[in-house]
Order: sequence, then structure tokens, then C-alpha cells
Amino acid sequence: MRAFFSRHRRRTLLFALGLLLALGTTVFRLYGASQATLQPLLAPLPQDANIQVFFNQSEASVYTEPYREITRYGDNLEQLVIDAIAQATTTVDLAVQELNLPLIAEALVAAQRRGVQVRVILENDYADATEVEALQILASGQIAQVDDTADGSAGSGLMHHKFMVVDQQQVVTGSANFTYSGIHGDADVLESRGNANALLKMESDAIAQLFTQEFNRMWGDGPGGSLDSQFGLQKAPFAAQPIALPTSTLTLQFSPLSTTQPWIQSGNGLIARVLSQSAHSIDLALFVFSEQLIANQLERQSEMGTEIRALIDPGFVYRDYSEALDMLGVAIPNQRCQMEAGNRPWARPIQSVGMPNLPAGDKLHHKFAVIDDATVIVGSQNWSHAANSNNDETLLVIQNKTVAAHFSREFDRLYQDPLTGPLMGQTALLAEKRESARQRCSL
Repeated sequence: MRAFFSRHRRRTLLFALGLLLALGTTVFRLYGASQATLQPLLAPLPQDANIQVFFNQSEASVYTEPYREITRYGDNLEQLVIDAIAQATTTVDLAVQELNLPLIAEALVAAQRRGVQVRVILENDYADATEVEALQILASGQIAQVDDTADGSAGSGLMHHKFMVVDQQQVVTGSANFTYSGIHGDADVLESRGNANALLKMESDAIAQLFTQEFNRMWGDGPGGSLDSQFGLQKAPFAAQPIALPTSTLTLQFSPLSTTQPWIQSGNGLIARVLSQSAHSIDLALFVFSEQLIANQLERQSEMGTEIRALIDPGFVYRDYSEALDMLGVAIPNQRCQMEAGNRPWARPIQSVGMPNLPAGDKLHHKFAVIDDATVIVGSQNWSHAANSNNDETLLVIQNKTVAAHFSREFDRLYQDPLTGPLMGQTALLAEKRESARQRCSL
């Protein structure tokens, strides 16, 4: 009798497992079918001939990821990079904080095999090829590579660039690292669509020349040579460079700049100068915002009537050093029960500040601003002191309404359902932080 019940339980369990498997297969097929019929929600915007803009969560395009095989909204930023590499005839110079996408690595190896000179610079924390498939591909393909220890140091603040120069004519740059999470999404989180990021493809000999100069300063004489690479503050200051294009005015600056130099000449100083020229609107989409002097400039613009909207990554928006608190008129002590240096809650706070609703696992990794629907600030540079005075960073200011329209659409997408102001749950979040600080600091 006991054996009968044991066999019965096993048959029941096997039946249940078979039913679950069949149900899972049906769900997968239905999910795949819904993906196969996915259509763009928006019409594509016109692109400028010299500066094209792409977003990995754009609702104006659809693509199928090559790794998780998910069909989703967005521009395939990885394919943008691969296509640029495939077009190379002489050189590819790539400087990116982190690279773990195998298809990009394979494209670089293929380019070298057809006679293209390929050089790669990574941040030292991400340069170990022992466990990263993409880096193993580069190593086996004998791709020349250095990181920010090639100057003889333990590494710069961060080699935080995200740019590639092809044939000294074309530049691909923006906020995205060349990683699964930076472009497509986390492998183990089905809902993830990658950290919200942008890449720009620019066709200009003048722009490419400046990026190549920056690359060469970091490269030195390459792997195995003298310790003559220059990273971080070892580089001479790079003043903002204006560049005229047929339909755009562009300013390029590379960080860092030592704190012994005037702040207004730094990358963050350039940001403040551009913001000071606003007439009616400023939209900010930022991973982190902790630069007090930029916040002070924004307050002046707000008092003069400029409408400001700001979205900051949920992981940073309400930290004690976040300038979002100043903009909201909030003062919260840090973990040491001290106010952050320079903390200045606005006398006339605004409520259009908060964080976007993002897919599970994703971050708001953008570093852009749109001013008066005509000017864009964008690059790898976070709006922080560390980015400004320690890291290798790219900062671009682009005056072009066609380019600005793309970033305005991306901001509006993120702002459709944000957590901003007292009516969107922000009051409860801030009240919780105040109460925690009160208990911790016996206020």
C-alpha cells in the first residue's frame, strides 16, 4: 500500500511538472508572438547630417536583442558600434570604462584581421580578461590594450570616457558603457531594458581629431612601453574647444581640471555657463547631481523665470549630497549628522524634480540637459565634483534644434510618469528621510 501511494505521488508530481512545462511553453510562445508584432509607438525624428542621436529605450524603433533574444523598444546601440567598426578602413580607437559585449569584441578582432589598426583603453577595474568573455576575445585576437595604470599609478580617478574614433573621421560617444546592462539589459532580469543611455554618431574630421588627441595622451606609446601614458590630472588642462559644423555649433571639453585652476574654466564651469544663457526652459536627466555651483546657477535661472524640470536616478536623487534636495528646498543632515558643505536649499523651491519610473534593474544613466529646446549638454561627465576634478571625461555642448528635439523627446518619455513633487509620492519619501535623520541625530 505504501509503495502504491509513493508511485501515485510520483505520477502526480510528474503530471504537475508536465503541466507547468506546457503552460510555460504556451506563455513563452504568446510572449514571443506579442514581441514579433511589436511596432514603434512614435514616428522617427529627422536626424542631422553630422550628428545623429540614438537611445536604447527609444519608442520610435524596435529591435531584437542578440543575447536574450527579446524584441523590445529601443535603438540597438551595440549594432551602431559594430556597424561603425565594420566601416573602418584604417583605424579604430576605443576608450570606454567597461566593455563586456562579445559581438563588439568580435567586430574589433575582425577589423584588425582585415588590416585596421585597433587600440583599446579601459578603466583598470574592468580590464581583467580572466572572466569576461569579450575581453578574452580581445586577448586571443591580440588587440592592443592599456588601462589607466599605464601611467605608473594605481589608476586615475576613473577612466570614465565612452568614445570611439573610426578612421579619424567618425566619432561615437555618449553616456553608455559597452555592456549588457548599459545597452540591452540585465541577463537575469527579464523586465530590464538597459540603463537609460544615449549614443551620438558624429561625422567631422575636426571633432575626430580632438578625440584622437585625447586618446593619444592616454595611450602614450602603448602596452609594454614606457610609463608615458597620461590619465586624470597628469594630463595638461584641455580648454573648451568650439567647432563649427554646417548646421551646428559644438563645444568640446575633456576633464579633469585641477581645483587649483578657476572652476569656471572646468567642465562643470562650462555647464554652468551654458545654463546661464537659458531664456525659458531647462530639462535635466542626470545619473547623479551633486555639484553645488551648478545648482546655484540653476536657482538664479529659476528666479529669472526659467522653467526647470529635473529627473535624477532613484539611487541618487535623495542622498544627502544630492542637489535635488536643494531644488526642493529640503535640508537633511548626512550620516554624520552634519549638513553637506555648501548645502543651500532654494528660497523658492520647485516641485518639478524627482526620479523616473524605470524597468526593474535599470538606472537613469543619462548625463544630459536640454536648454530652450535648442541646446544640448551631453557626454560621459556626471554633474559631480569627482567627475570634474579627477576623472577622464567627455563633455559636449551642441547647439542644434534637430539634435535637441531627440533629447527633448527622450526627456518627455522619462517624464510621462515620474515620481516628482508632493502629489506623486515624493512627500512621503522625503518625510521618511527627515524622520530617519531626526531619530539618528536627535533633532
